[in-house]
Amino acid sequence: MIPARFAVAQAQQETIGAIIQEANENSQLEYLAHQLTDVIGPRLVGTPQMQNAHDWAVEQFGQWGIEAENQQFGTWRGWERGITHIDLISPRVVSLEGQQLAWSPATPEGGVDGEIVIIPKIENREQFEEWLASVKGKFVLISPPQITGRPDYNWQEFATEASFEKMKAEREAMEKAWDENLERTGFNSRTLQTALEGAGALGLLQSRWSRGFGVNKIFSARTDKIPVIDLALEDYGMLYRMAEYGDKPVIRVNAQSKDLGRVPTFNTIATIPGTEKPDEYIILSAHYDSWDGGTGATDNATGSITMMETARILKKHYPNPKRTIIVGLWGSEEQGLNGSSAFVEDNPEIVDGLQALFNQDNGTGRVVRISGQGFLHSYAFIQRWLEPVPEDIKGEIETDFPGRPSGGGSDYASFVAAGAPGFSLSSLSWSYWNYTWHTNRDTYDKIVFDDVRGNVILTAILTYMASEDPESFPRDKAELPVSRRTGVQMEWPEPRTPNREGGN
Repeated sequence: MIPARFAVAQAQQETIGAIIQEANENSQLEYLAHQLTDVIGPRLVGTPQMQNAHDWAVEQFGQWGIEAENQQFGTWRGWERGITHIDLISPRVVSLEGQQLAWSPATPEGGVDGEIVIIPKIENREQFEEWLASVKGKFVLISPPQITGRPDYNWQEFATEASFEKMKAEREAMEKAWDENLERTGFNSRTLQTALEGAGALGLLQSRWSRGFGVNKIFSARTDKIPVIDLALEDYGMLYRMAEYGDKPVIRVNAQSKDLGRVPTFNTIATIPGTEKPDEYIILSAHYDSWDGGTGATDNATGSITMMETARILKKHYPNPKRTIIVGLWGSEEQGLNGSSAFVEDNPEIVDGLQALFNQDNGTGRVVRISGQGFLHSYAFIQRWLEPVPEDIKGEIETDFPGRPSGGGSDYASFVAAGAPGFSLSSLSWSYWNYTWHTNRDTYDKIVFDDVRGNVILTAILTYMASEDPESFPRDKAELPVSRRTGVQMEWPEPRTPNREGGN
């Protein structure tokens, strides 16, 4: 007769082997990514695309035999992006690369023509107020120009040291001069937009370069009646130089969008019920929303499809987990972790029974860091759960125990703040911050599927081991160190209050 402990070990080995084989030989990741980024597209909270994504996820989980639902946690300002077309029509004709910002007002149907002007160098607010009267019927450039569109790493590779240092000094001086001139207007970057809108500007143009080739950050507009457009660095720079040299550039902008009033906002929650300890939980966590400059591929379609694929594999090869497995695809993370913090607020029994939450957010790369988030006994549990992970995946990971609790950054922080064990599966950069984080280039082609597949295997094994563990994760907190910055002992973060009526 085989001893019980050997039978358990053999069953564990067989299940983990099946998980790895399924992930490698029957992966659904490419299909899921295609549906989420190519077909549905970006998932800005309050848009029809976000609702489409929630509905698609529920249907997809259902096809895998997993119960799922969309749980409303509030409402948001509804908005739908239409076309954005920008053409230079004088002194020459060319189409420009750009797009309206999220929640931007539209132009009149068919678009509008207007001259480009730049904010002049002024001595005081009175001079600025005098110039302000001249912007009526014109487009205003509201970002400083860049002196180079080459990222620093490109300069370091090819420029002489003297040339590189000269460029950086000139760039710093230009940025300083812009900031000082803005300060003399009496406005800041936010209130300036309101002042220009009030003065009758046709629209505002900006360029928020992300320090990479062809990459801009795309966020939201702050105007009520006129569009705000982000232009690619060189198109913006060309218009700026034309205006500065007195060429009187004229553009035609057709930017269409719809204000949809208040719309509900959701989390998608899928559940595989536990059999022995159904009131203890493992949560597979990822934020589902995105900004909409690109298609939200690495922020955070990759994290979302990792958790969906993990659930699919577990349902197939571990259909009767000891603990309940929940997938949380959170809404409105980008506006302040609203979906996950609302879930924490609305589901205290799940938070109290949480065995572990595994969150993946920061890009397409393979997981390389796991912190114990300040939980005193995190080492014993996470190392135990990591033990059967294949060495080619586990060997990449640096751990930090007990670590420090995170107060923000991604949705695991909502649970950590409530004293529940939430862990970030932090990934390798793949130039995330410059090239895909909240940019116009965060698209399907940036996904590295081999890395995402490895993350699925890691997450599935961690989930399986946490579910099977005979012990429940203890909530003891480590004593936090004294902050080097303040000289005061750090404190555990406080839970966030979710914004349930956003976008006003």
